[in-house]
Amino acid sequence: MGTPNSAANSRSPAALAALSLVALGVVFGDIGTSPLYALRETFHGAHLAVTRDNVLGVLSLLFWTMTVVVSFKYVLLILRADNNGEGGLIAMMALATNAVRDKPVLRRRLMLLGLFGTAIFFGDAVITPAMTVLGAVEGIDVYAPEYHGLILPVTLLILTALFAFQRLGTAVVGKAFGPIMLVWFVCLALLGVPHIAANPDVLSALNPAYALDFGLQHRWMAFVALGAAVLVVTGGEALYADLGHFGKRPIRWSWYALVMPALTLNYFGQGALLLREPEAIKNPFYLLAPNWAELPLFALATLAATVASQALITASFSVAKQAMQLGILPRMRIWHTSVKETGQIYVPAINWALYAFVVVAVVFFGSSSKMAGAYGVAVTMDMTITTVLTFFVIRHGWKYPLALCIAATGAFFAIDVLFLASNLLKVPSGGWFPLAIGIWCFTLMLTWKQGRRLMADKLREDAIDLKSFLQAVFVSPPTRVEGTAVFMSSEAGVTPNALLHNLKHNKVLHAQNLFVTVKHHEVPWIGFDRRVQVEALGNNCWQVSLHFGFKNEPDVPEALQLLKQQGIVLDDMDTSYFLSRDIVMPTIGGGMALWREKLFASMHRNAAGAADFLHLPTNRVVELGSKVEI
Repeated sequence: MGTPNSAANSRSPAALAALSLVALGVVFGDIGTSPLYALRETFHGAHLAVTRDNVLGVLSLLFWTMTVVVSFKYVLLILRADNNGEGGLIAMMALATNAVRDKPVLRRRLMLLGLFGTAIFFGDAVITPAMTVLGAVEGIDVYAPEYHGLILPVTLLILTALFAFQRLGTAVVGKAFGPIMLVWFVCLALLGVPHIAANPDVLSALNPAYALDFGLQHRWMAFVALGAAVLVVTGGEALYADLGHFGKRPIRWSWYALVMPALTLNYFGQGALLLREPEAIKNPFYLLAPNWAELPLFALATLAATVASQALITASFSVAKQAMQLGILPRMRIWHTSVKETGQIYVPAINWALYAFVVVAVVFFGSSSKMAGAYGVAVTMDMTITTVLTFFVIRHGWKYPLALCIAATGAFFAIDVLFLASNLLKVPSGGWFPLAIGIWCFTLMLTWKQGRRLMADKLREDAIDLKSFLQAVFVSPPTRVEGTAVFMSSEAGVTPNALLHNLKHNKVLHAQNLFVTVKHHEVPWIGFDRRVQVEALGNNCWQVSLHFGFKNEPDVPEALQLLKQQGIVLDDMDTSYFLSRDIVMPTIGGGMALWREKLFASMHRNAAGAADFLHLPTNRVVELGSKVEI
């Protein structure tokens, strides 16, 4: 089965241009709205005076941060580390852990690191909508300061509408994202050009020596300024996360041809404005615009901020689904919002959890300036984790020489750690917020993963070998009834509890019996040619293993239709699905602390039903329960 990435990278020039346009709205929404606050917060965060040397030094720092982190690290290096065409932290974690499969201790540590990075991503998904929308709406302070009291209500109104809209899907609005962001980036460039033309001296900041001089002269203040300077690369992770949707070429073309030039022109335009009017530091982005453009710019900025928020919300749905299929989050209800695109999904539990945290962030922090520290912590932590995982991919997966691997990732790692260290200074003043969300999500993920392992171990202890059991059953076979019974089992070769209960209470066996195990793998896609494995057990009984990647849709009835190639025909209307519904019983002295066992039991009890997750027809599902002590 081909991947979206492989298709995207083989398109015609016209198709490539169209795909690049769509990528503008999905991939670059976050980084594209950074000019709303990045330059301002670099001065505010470090309490810098607006002098010529400081303006040129900060501009040089911002430009080279964007160049090194995005252009070099993500666009040139990280985009190469695709997992069968897919990107993102979960794909990178799968690559890294598979590369060190022969080193179990290291593999476990990398798995934990990847899980923590994924958890921190959800913190980023909370901060991004709050920061970007609030930063855009704060234009009210520039154009109509007497209406300052409306900033929070308007922000909350926009965010409420945005999250409420998610249930309708992004298929229609998604088509508008690209053109909106195209207008936005063109506007960014047009806002900066007149100010640069009026003061071309600002272009001297392209020389990295200004950033170096700034660091040497200010030292501690420059180190603090790094915590805000990283805001110019927020959204860099999105370039990699959306690799599977668009492929490398559209992302690279969009970045180099439009996004980076537009951002550079806007930042340098803001710098030129500050050289002439230092007092404009209160909000240099909005003050770039002429008087007649104030209202249109405010509306466009708010729209662009909404697009940036939508991209992170959509990505959080995708990450949650992948995490569910890898067994690191409990099953949740998933709505498919498009009949054509399987990637367009809506996860109600994630949507409203994000909304609740976003509202708390907006109300608690109250301004984008106070939120800047929280934003930086989440971004730099994920950047650092991505670099670490990349090292193990290129060293152990690609088998590159150690010296080359250190050279390729060492400099980026040092830069990431420097930015992270600067942002950790802001933990007491807001950086704790995404950390708290990340630690909470990490605890849930780790508890779910360990709880499932303990549960599997317990079931394995009490399990009866399937082949031996069937041999015993057919010594004196029960009554056979027409139709097919599909017994879902978490482990191949083990007698499902549902079969035991069915024989005990109903005392019948169907004419055909399939014992089906669903296996999710640490690769994005598994094609139909490798979907099904079958082993005949005799007496019209078969052991069936279904294989899915973490991006595949786990549709069991669809997969079972492939059995026709093996001579096994299933009549949809004459097939029943039997599931074991296990009830978890926490015990003192078990495999986890009692509070974690109770947490796992609650998560297991409230997880969405396996029938919905596996796309089983609800009118043909029979669930039989049992208790499991862990």
